[in-house]
Amino acid sequence: MGVLLGPPVTEGNRFEALINGDRIFPPMLAAIRGAKKSVTFETYIYWSGDIGRAFADALSERARAGIKVRVLLDWVGSQKIEEKILQSMEEAGVEIRRFHKPSWYDIARFNNRTHRKLLVVDGVVGFTGGVGIAPEWTGNAQDPDHWRDSHYKVEGPVVAQMQAVFMDNWIKVSGEVLHGERYFPAIALRGGGAAQMFSSSPSGGSESMHLMYLLSIAAATRTIDLSSAYFVPDDLARDALIAAVKRGVRVRIMTPGPIMDAQTVRRASRAGWGPLLEAGVQMSEYQPTMYHCKVMVVDDLLVSVGSTNFDNRSLRLNDEANLNIYDEAFARAQVAVFEDDLAKSKAVGFAQWQDRPWREKLMEHLAALLGPQL
Repeated sequence: MGVLLGPPVTEGNRFEALINGDRIFPPMLAAIRGAKKSVTFETYIYWSGDIGRAFADALSERARAGIKVRVLLDWVGSQKIEEKILQSMEEAGVEIRRFHKPSWYDIARFNNRTHRKLLVVDGVVGFTGGVGIAPEWTGNAQDPDHWRDSHYKVEGPVVAQMQAVFMDNWIKVSGEVLHGERYFPAIALRGGGAAQMFSSSPSGGSESMHLMYLLSIAAATRTIDLSSAYFVPDDLARDALIAAVKRGVRVRIMTPGPIMDAQTVRRASRAGWGPLLEAGVQMSEYQPTMYHCKVMVVDDLLVSVGSTNFDNRSLRLNDEANLNIYDEAFARAQVAVFEDDLAKSKAVGFAQWQDRPWREKLMEHLAALLGPQL
């Protein structure tokens, strides 16, 4: 994977899976509050609410203490944040940039957003996954107002690759090159896991994430477990999944159920399930709340986590970042998490999919026409 497509696979890393907001946000905030040199933070969603203010307060306190704090927000994804929160951070010394604010001379870039979710503290500890900074991600997925998601804490040499991915977009928006030990210190080995940080962007390497998924699926010999908040595969990805089943690989895919923030995406997704279900792909829909996880586990070895959805927007239009972890024990633990979610999901069979109401089929067909933009 490293030789063909991306950065080298680094050894000596340690990983911790954080499940839902109650276990995700406290370690992130603790890491920020303990920063001694630098904080770099890139996110798509940053809205108002208690959790947004908690992050703003922590970032501001560190900036006032003389720590270099840089925050990169997507212009679209941060539209719901109160201006006073941004002002309070800037007054404290936090450097904030907005990614691809629309302009009349380059309106096309409005469709290219940074969907990456990266937090790196002192260049030695990193966080990535699916979580946004908004009330929906707080709690423990206990009701429809609190979403199911996973995030990951990372320590070890691969954190330098995470920092480099942040720098990629920071340079684009600010022209500033971050360098030196403040951001890239020598990092001691922290565990026994191997990992690499994958990134993609339409401005460079837009196909690398797509190819990473295709290569992973093609290499599978036993199992593929895919959690995807927005699952609208193109023909290549669909055919790769079907080919995997035909050579004996068990393929299980979990997506959101009726409780979803983007019903058009759900309809477009379901419109294309026929060939997958007929081939033997096991499709399930999570029932208790919105399912926002983005995790792929292959052969109980590779775990790919991060911001990337299994749709055209993530694979070709947005800037994305995924952490690829090669660790059997960690992979087995993530399969257990997948199966726990599976117990709260509803399986969809081929006959059931065929027999859905004609009005539902019509709505799904119309939504599928928007597939290239979803």
